Amino acid sequence: MAIVNASDQTFNTETNEGLVLADFWAPWCGPCKMIAPVLEEVDQEMEEVKVVKLDVDENQETAGKYGVMSIPTLLVFKDGQVVDQVVGFQPKEALVELLNKHK
Repeated sequence: MAIVNASDQTFNTETNEGLVLADFWAPWCGPCKMIAPVLEEVDQEMEEVKVVKLDVDENQETAGKYGVMSIPTLLVFKDGQVVDQVVGFQPKEALVELLNKHK
């Protein structure tokens, strides 16, 4: 499944079904750039997980709704509900473990 770039208008629709890893990021954020290839790997290797990215500079309403203060912030959604959260760069192994807890 390809990574989805969401907006304030599409975020709820993109995260309301199944297991979703949502990445709150910005283009100027160094750690966000570091985690991008990790998210690509997770997306390719975990078919049951949908990866959604949200640029916080362009979509401040959604970032505010979820209390995102630092980036990258990764929220795990299961059927539309936040079930977990991590802040900062995470290695692939840590993200896989995090997601496997919520399968």
